Amino acid sequence: MSVTSSSTANGGIGSRKLGKQAKVVDAPSETIQYLTFFLGKEMFAAEILVIKEILQYGDITEVPMMPPYLRGVINLRGAVLPVIDLAYRLGKGQSVEGKRTCIVILEVQIGGQAINVGVMVDAVSAVIDIARNQIEAAPALGGMVRTDFIAGIGKLESGFVIILDVQHIFSTSELDALANMQGGVANATA
Repeated sequence: MSVTSSSTANGGIGSRKLGKQAKVVDAPSETIQYLTFFLGKEMFAAEILVIKEILQYGDITEVPMMPPYLRGVINLRGAVLPVIDLAYRLGKGQSVEGKRTCIVILEVQIGGQAINVGVMVDAVSAVIDIARNQIEAAPALGGMVRTDFIAGIGKLESGFVIILDVQHIFSTSELDALANMQGGVANATA
């Protein structure tokens, strides 16, 4: 079964057939849509319902004395949004900006309130459908390895995609700090 997707890598709109890489192993009736993206050579995915938009990388204002995974903030239509280096946050080292680098705007919940956070990714791939029965639970790697940010592992014909649980990429205290920073920077610039 070939999966169609909206072309997002270059800001295009429309549908196109994806190649072998995005084919789903099985074609059952119940599927979930995911945005796929790359960090280095590894493919990751986030459920499309938490994706607000995709921006070309650029014009990030660095904020002094922030954690190393926090690249800075951007102005998105008057709102100040923190931008997180997702590769660094996941322990893969700091990302290097390239011509395909994007900022994916995610909506995360903090105490019942939705806030938007930008995450820096090396390249956006496509929107794909993955059948529920083709998603395995996050592997149990022992108590010393944190896997709560992995919602599951999607099985594609070309291999696996790591499906992220964006609510668990950050701890509650980190999300609170991001929300406070978002409000504090916005108030300081008003």
